[in-house]
Amino acid sequence: MSHPTPETGSGPAPLRFAYGTNGLTDLRLTDALALLSDLGYDGVSLTLDHMHLDPLAPDLASRTRRVARDLERYGLGVAVETGARYVLDARRKHHPTLLDPDPQARAARVDLLLRAVRVAADLGAAAVHCFSGVLPPGEPEETAWRRLADTIGPVADAAAAAGVALAVEPEPGHLLADLAGFHRLRTALGDPAALGLTLDIGHCQCLEPAPPAECVRAAAPWVRHVQIEDMRRGVHEHLPFGDGEIDFPPVLEALRATGYRGLVGVELPRHSHAGPELARASLRFLRDAERAASEGGIRC
Repeated sequence: MSHPTPETGSGPAPLRFAYGTNGLTDLRLTDALALLSDLGYDGVSLTLDHMHLDPLAPDLASRTRRVARDLERYGLGVAVETGARYVLDARRKHHPTLLDPDPQARAARVDLLLRAVRVAADLGAAAVHCFSGVLPPGEPEETAWRRLADTIGPVADAAAAAGVALAVEPEPGHLLADLAGFHRLRTALGDPAALGLTLDIGHCQCLEPAPPAECVRAAAPWVRHVQIEDMRRGVHEHLPFGDGEIDFPPVLEALRATGYRGLVGVELPRHSHAGPELARASLRFLRDAERAASEGGIRC
């Protein structure tokens, strides 16, 4: 069962490219937004983190309003991402998770996601991204899947009330690692309209049985947010375009053909040291690949 949204449509349209702030962590957020606007990006994938829009610092609402004004000034769309490595725990990457055995720890992650939903609503964002987390050591998988459904359900309800899509990302190494895992969660929750998918094109190359373009077509009814980068089969390493194995024109053509209207956000979180130059090169690559797709799928 599909749930059409303003981000999915019935016919081809130009893709809207964004760049992730987790790849621009050496820049102030205002400078990052100005850069992306100057380069010609359509939007930004905004990771809530201490160096940009800190979701845990005081006066979140007023700081969010300032970001909203900047987005309007620069003409940028936005998606909200919640993949900051150490925003909740300064010593353990991506902890706590929705699967943590400690109820208080799980509640901290849920609170972060609820804050992200409010931020997204205030920014006019199309989607809020999230992920499951890694299976805790010694935890039965069935227990973890029940826990994931129990914790993410209220967040999906809040997103529905706010008019924002909650876009779950299959993450290699996590409990919910692939498209099959997304459908398992969706089914367990009763297929709520607010629950959608963050489709990471590199992750498709890394571990899905089908090629990335086929993943796009198969997942199209549920895709609410897209992340894009290059990657190699079986290796979870986000690479600049051209450094991996993905044939991008068919992927972009599949996104166009399925009517995707959301942002296509470049995700290079380990390349902030070269962020401005990579942002420039990435948009040039993607525009070339989009043109190649429209001219018959020439490989870039």
